[in-house]
Amino acid sequence: MAVVARSSLPRATRQRTEHPMRALTVPAAGRQPVVSELPVPSPGPDQVLIRVRAAALNAVDTALASGAMAERMEHRYPLVIGRDAAGVVEAAGAGAGRLREGDEVFGNIRLQPPVQAGTVAEYAVLPAGHVAAKPAGLDFVTAAALPLAGAAAVGCIDAVAAEPGQSVLVIGATGGVGSYAVQLLAARRVTVVASGTAADTDRLTSLGATTVVDYTTGDLVEQVRDVYPDGVDAMIDLVSRTPDAVPLELVRKGGRVASTLGAADDQTLTAAGLSGSNVMAAPEAGVIAPLAQEAAAGTLTVDVSTVLPLDRAAEGLSTLAAGEARGKIVISIDG
Repeated sequence: MAVVARSSLPRATRQRTEHPMRALTVPAAGRQPVVSELPVPSPGPDQVLIRVRAAALNAVDTALASGAMAERMEHRYPLVIGRDAAGVVEAAGAGAGRLREGDEVFGNIRLQPPVQAGTVAEYAVLPAGHVAAKPAGLDFVTAAALPLAGAAAVGCIDAVAAEPGQSVLVIGATGGVGSYAVQLLAARRVTVVASGTAADTDRLTSLGATTVVDYTTGDLVEQVRDVYPDGVDAMIDLVSRTPDAVPLELVRKGGRVASTLGAADDQTLTAAGLSGSNVMAAPEAGVIAPLAQEAAAGTLTVDVSTVLPLDRAAEGLSTLAAGEARGKIVISIDG
């Protein structure tokens, strides 16, 4: 990471960042995440240093914590967990443009090698292009829960290009991405079929789902076919990790499929008479800022289910890894 000379930071910032910060880290490969102390990072060109007030957890954080992605992407230790954050700008590097010390913002750290920097910490460095102003009517916890999951939902909806009156099946609707996808589809006057459990029904219908299919009480395929014997118009699969796990038979011929886990295989889709794509979230400022405005206006619900202090952040990771998360888990950072 590029480092700015101390003299380039405001005096107040220098005084604060001379002390170590607390962060949720993986100390070394194969180790369990712990809260430890690290030096405060400095912003390089096109970056901002923010004092983190809240940081959201995402499924990718469990993969980073377990080392599941280490063979595909270089990890450096100690590795700080977290991609999303909301807080206050402490310092801006050259080229950060509109961002100034004292601005209340939210944003995302790109997932690119080498992976080491993260947001579940008292301070974090974010690329300026992935940082947007936090609306005054939005609290830090809510803003932190938006970037990665919200951008993934936007990408999925763009990929399936659903139109008013069409039907879309969302598999994995109970998590953060699914919660946003259900709402954004419903706002387009799309009929949303969501997978969940009986306990999720009220929450998912309040977010805009027309039908909730309880995958714990019977075969998902059979249950969806009972309602849509000819298939739904499109499917967003947030759960399947391999092409053969995606229930393509639930989508009508000519329909579209989006996957966030790389399970949309072109050859398999073509053989089934379908089209589709794998979606990589792009939480750039231009994507996340409109979501924050909608949330501040009350037209988008940010479904935060759990808020934990930094000392209990590892518990949130365990909940995610066990597949037990409902909505978003956010870590509140003291100060």
